[in-house]
Amino acid sequence: MAAKLILASKSASRRALMAGAGLAFETVAADIDERATEARLSACNARPPEVAVELAKAKAQAVSEQYPDAYVIGSDQVLSLGTELFHKPLSMGEAGDHIRAMAGKTHHLNCGVAIAFRGEVIWSAISIAAMTMRTISPSFLQTYLDMAGPDILQSVGAYQFEGPGVQLFEKIEGDYFTILGLPMLTLLAGLRELGVIDA
Repeated sequence: MAAKLILASKSASRRALMAGAGLAFETVAADIDERATEARLSACNARPPEVAVELAKAKAQAVSEQYPDAYVIGSDQVLSLGTELFHKPLSMGEAGDHIRAMAGKTHHLNCGVAIAFRGEVIWSAISIAAMTMRTISPSFLQTYLDMAGPDILQSVGAYQFEGPGVQLFEKIEGDYFTILGLPMLTLLAGLRELGVIDA
């Protein structure tokens, strides 16, 4: 019998990536306090990639404790601009502030992924994309915000790269799946390594 897979997320983009890869899975949202976990890690001077991996582990483990016979996948994306971490904007005004802060600079999308089984994390990895945003005029920023709409409030960077957000960038270095929030090539390699899916 095939191993049971659970994605510890209700993210539509992560679900779409998993389904697109041909994986059979269920989704169960992880009930963790991400900000509290992040604050604890920051107090220990954890770097953004470490924060992303620890959040992914916490999500996978929390759901695995409820479903011990399933392989549970947790993932989390942390956006860092230098040492500053960005979170999902709470308003369109804040989304504009985020983009103004990132314009003309390179920020990083740190995407952690983890697999838990029987309440224990058995595998984890990090994938990082470097995103260079172009210089953006005030008029285009407003055009972009009007075009993209409130959906960007679900994105940590106030952009959806698979949509109008691609217009904000001049260069990217990294994996497309990492940008979308679930590093599929890394994850599939991990599932094969664990014997969860056929190699």
